[in-house]
Order: sequence, then C-alpha cells, then structure tokens
Amino acid sequence: MTGYRVGVDVGGTFTDIVLLGSDGTIHTKKVSSSVGNYAQAIVEGLAEVMRETGLAGGALEEIRHGTTVASNAILEHKGARTGLITTRGFRDVLEIRTLRMPRMYDIAWTKPVALVERYLRKTVDERVNAAGAVERALDQREAERVVDELLAEKVEAIAVCLLHSFSNSSHELLLKKIVQRKAPSLPCSVSCEVLPEIKEYERTSTTVINAYVTPVVATYLKALRQGLDRAGVGARVLLMQSNGGLTTDAAAIERPIHVIESGPAGGVVGAQALARAKKLPGIITFDMGGTTAKASIVERGEVTRAQEYAVGAGIMVGSRLLTGAGYTLKVPAIDLAEVGAGGGSHVWLDPAGALQVGPESAGAAPGPVCYDAGGEIPTVTDANLVLGFLNPSYLVGGALRINSEKARRIFAERIAKPLGMSVERAAHGAHLIAASNMIRAIKAVSTERGRDPRRFALFAFGGNGPVFGCGMAAALGMKRVVVPPSAGLFSSFGLLYADVEHHYSRTLRRLLRKSDLGEIRKAWDALADQAREQLAAEGFIGKRARIRRAAALHYHGQTYELTVPLPEGPIDLRKLEEAFGREHEKTYGHRAGEDEPVELVSIQVVGQGLREGPSVPKRVRPSRAEPAPPAPRKAYFGPKLGWLKTPVLRRSDLSKARKGPLIVEEYDATCVIPPGAIAGLDAGGNIAIELG
Repeated sequence: MTGYRVGVDVGGTFTDIVLLGSDGTIHTKKVSSSVGNYAQAIVEGLAEVMRETGLAGGALEEIRHGTTVASNAILEHKGARTGLITTRGFRDVLEIRTLRMPRMYDIAWTKPVALVERYLRKTVDERVNAAGAVERALDQREAERVVDELLAEKVEAIAVCLLHSFSNSSHELLLKKIVQRKAPSLPCSVSCEVLPEIKEYERTSTTVINAYVTPVVATYLKALRQGLDRAGVGARVLLMQSNGGLTTDAAAIERPIHVIESGPAGGVVGAQALARAKKLPGIITFDMGGTTAKASIVERGEVTRAQEYAVGAGIMVGSRLLTGAGYTLKVPAIDLAEVGAGGGSHVWLDPAGALQVGPESAGAAPGPVCYDAGGEIPTVTDANLVLGFLNPSYLVGGALRINSEKARRIFAERIAKPLGMSVERAAHGAHLIAASNMIRAIKAVSTERGRDPRRFALFAFGGNGPVFGCGMAAALGMKRVVVPPSAGLFSSFGLLYADVEHHYSRTLRRLLRKSDLGEIRKAWDALADQAREQLAAEGFIGKRARIRRAAALHYHGQTYELTVPLPEGPIDLRKLEEAFGREHEKTYGHRAGEDEPVELVSIQVVGQGLREGPSVPKRVRPSRAEPAPPAPRKAYFGPKLGWLKTPVLRRSDLSKARKGPLIVEEYDATCVIPPGAIAGLDAGGNIAIELG
C-alpha cells in the first residue's frame, strides 16, 4: 500500500498542501488561508485533496508543517500575559535593550513595547558571578513571595532569567520548582534551559519570547490535532523550525522559540537538496509569494544560518547592518532577508507623484483587483496581468477566475493617467520597482556577506518568483536561473526533504591557544549526549542519529562572533582557529595576524534524526494532468522591445531547449523567460534557464 507524507505551508494569502506518495506520486492543492484560524484551512484543504484523490486518512503517515502562528502572536502582541523574574538591578533589561538603532538619525523612532509590562517584572536579591560562584544566595521565602505576586496578577506564563545562570543554574532551577509546585499547569521558561549563553538582553529576550508564545502555540497545535482527528487523519505532526530542521509537536510546545520563523525555511531546505543533487556549488534562493519576497544562500551544499534574528523588526528596507528593531531571538535560523514585495503588494503614488510598490499588501482578502473580490488598489499581480505575463482568464489551474478588464481599467485610472503615460509603461515601471526592491534582499544575503552573486545560480520559486527571476538575475549579472517543479508550492514540497533536528549550545569562553582540550571535549560530549537522548526518545538511534558540532568564535575583544562547523573526528583547536580565520576573511575581507588571539565564545551541537531511505524518490510524478497550453499572447518586455508575440507552454514542452520569449503556465506558478534566454528541462524536471 502506498503511504503518503504531507507538506503544509501557511502563507499570508494561500495555504499550500503537497502530498508525496512512496511511489513518487505528488498531489498538490492551493487554498486560501483562513486568517482567523489557520488550522481550519489545513484540515479543509486536506479533506479536499482526499476527496479528489480517493485517499483515506489512514494513508497519510506524516504531516510536516510550516507555521506563522508564533510570529503572528508576537507581531500582533497577542501572546500570553507573561511575568518575568530576574536579578535585582536588571528589571529593565528588556527596555534598555542594546542601544542599537535601526534607522540612523531618526529621532522619531521609538523602541517596540516590551512584551512584559514593567509591573509584571519582578526581581530577587541574588547574585552569581561570571565564574558560577554564588556571591549572594537566593532566599527561598523571597522567591516564593515573588512567584505569589505574579500568580496574583493572573499571569499565563512565567520567564526566569537570572544573572550568569549559564555558569550556575541552581537559583533558576529553584525558582522553577517553586512555580511548578504552586502552579503545576503554568508554563515556566528558565534561561538556563532555553539559552544558557552570555549576553544579558539576548538571553532575557529569548526566554521571555519562549514563555510569551508557549500557550499560543500549544493551543494552536492542540486545535490542529483535534481537527485532524475529526477528519480521520491520525498522522503525526512535525513542525519546521527556523533553523531548517523538523521538530515534533510536543517539542515545539516546550520550545516554541525554534518555530517562530518556520514558514520560509521549507523552500530553502528543498532548494538545498536539489542543489546537492544537481551538484551546484552555490545558489541564491528567491521565494516570492503574495505578501513578501525572501532570499537566502546555499553554498557548497550547506544553508547559511544566522545565530540570532529579530522578530517584528519590519520589512527590511536597507542594509541589515542597521539593527535594533523588533524582539531579539538568539537561536539558529536560516539566514533570510525579506522585503515587502509580493503579488499582492499595493502599487501606489506617493504625495510627490512618484510610483511606489509595497510594503502594504492586499493579502488574501480582498486580494488584487483582478480577483474581483472587492480590491480597488492596484497590485503587482495586476501589473503583471497588464503586461501579459499572466493568464488573462484564470489562475491556479482555473480554480481562480480573474477579471483582467477591471484590473487594466483601475491601473489606468489610478496609476497610468496621473503619471501621463500608457498603461503598459506604468505597469512595466511597477514591475521594475518591485524587482529592484527584491534585489535588495538578494544583496543582503550575498554582497553584504562577502559573496559575489554572479558566481551563483538563482533558484526561483513561490507563486511569483519565476515571473521575476530572470529579470532580477540579469540585473545582478547572474547567468543561470533554476525553477523547480511545483514552484508555487515549493515551500511545502521542501518540507519533505527536511530532517528532524535539535540544537543545543552553551557559553564556554576560552582563548583557544590557552584552552584545556580535555575540558572542551568534555563539554561538547555533554551536549552531544543531550542530543542523542532526545533523538532516542523520538525513535532515532544508531545510524539514524547524527551529531554535528560547531563553534562560535571571535578575535579577542570583538563583540560579535562567527560560527564555524567542526569536521567529524578528534577536535583540533589549531585547525578550528584556521577555519575561523578563513571565514572571517570571506565575510569581512580580511583576517588578523598570527599574534591576534582567537576566543571561543560558545559551543554548539546539532542532533539530526535521519529517515530510512531517501527523503524524496528520485522520480516524482504529478497526479494532475497538464492541460493543453493556451494560445500564444502578446507580452510587454519594456519600451525597447515592446509587445512581443509569446508562446505559452507547459513545463513538458521544454523537454527540448527553446529560446525566449516564452511563458510557462502551471497550476501553481507562471514562469516568464525573456527574449534571448535559453530554457530547457534537466534530468530532475527543473526548468534550467541560461541568460544571454
């Protein structure tokens, strides 16, 4: 009997569902997101797929899910009523933050409101020094009084973050025991378990966020489980983490900080797998949906991970060197740059009459003007429709009928006429502005990280990524674009490539050249034992459990670190120092001399739970038959080339390479291949495009 695994990605506009059979059969479904209750769209979408395919719920073995529930709770300030217990004198760390500014010289900028109000931040008179020695013991009566005060305020979660608890956790664990005794069902997050690392604001912020979203994530996952059970689907649920690995729903409830940015990670993981299969040394992923566009980088088969990021920092509008907005999370996450440019992004004129795109979006409701669902503000999708890039009658394989005449009329009235130009010139201008906004995201993960984008291939997916991919690659000097199968649902498809992962870290500050190798090895082994214990509890033992190590280092006196992976085998500190020097030179363009000491800041371990056999069969077969291609239509490729008669093809029509201009229409995405480019299918069914 064929078993199926499911990938589900919830976006701001659509919820994408991919069912992959063990025989290589793929079923796909795209449904509107249910903003009030995201679980509803998942359950109803799965029910539709099962009706269409005749599958029973028992055929589904596993559901892999990327969710925005936790990040939305932070963005909308709808998390739990949280209390914080900290060391006396550190009550205001959450508000003081790091004194960094996201916008230079902007005196009107204000810090985000702290997730814990000041009257819910309590202190205890205790002190542990940096070496872990107790200078002032925690008084148990004071600790119980502080807990009672928070419980009297009807808090829904408690965070505990005491000074230097990463060196000695005894005081934090005592407070946790008191909370558990007085309120056994109340979520309690302690920093020695959540993030046993240095940097007071980052550790406090991360612990508070974990407590703040725990009840929200727990409620959502329980509702999803109940909905699936009612639909007769008993498959286990795995959550995509921000770092690109999967975790169980039980682990996600305990440490929801790891699923805050789970949504965009699936596509990057899928792109990584295909890049390895195609032996591409480097790719830049470009994922453009209905609301935002995201870019990341995969180099030598490995994704790039940031060691911290900010939630709710707003859409990136410039250099990512300007930080300080949002709420800091110091956990590993796939290094993504994001801009507010999606298919639903508004096209508008500012007070000076200049054409602007985004960051506001039409979202799932009312959507672009062409959806004819009440939208009156032109969007990027409407502009692409005017240009002839999109089917003028329908999208999503005919499931979404569109009104192209209304889109053209409103675009002419609101944009073209005030600008005094033809509607196609105005639409082309909006298309170029959207592309230039998204190019900033690509530069943020490439040139700002010391990587030349011209050495990489652009991997374009999402419902709108293949429309813009070639134009953006040409503007950046890139020569190759790859569009994967099921491009519009690729974030869901990518979930099927991911492995279960658990990340562990702890601060261990030592100058490498003066370090005790035995002490460092013992500390790394302790983290590895934690990882193996967690994996064994989930059924991953023997060869199915893999341990990977890394270290965060900097030159002595630097504030920020770079993370360097360790090869398997014995630990060699000299080789570790050399690897850090190479990474520093690659990132910043220089490295220090031999007399500059390198300091180890923290050690890290990743425990991976591997599937038996390949994650995805070598050959996959879409269950949806390709319809006959529409007739050729005219598409506008700028004032120099103007309107060109453009063949409209199916993906299979590229089995023999063809020269652009071409438009490839599929159920979930449209790919625009400009004049002069050569496009064909590779052995994996990807559209490989070579630019002139």
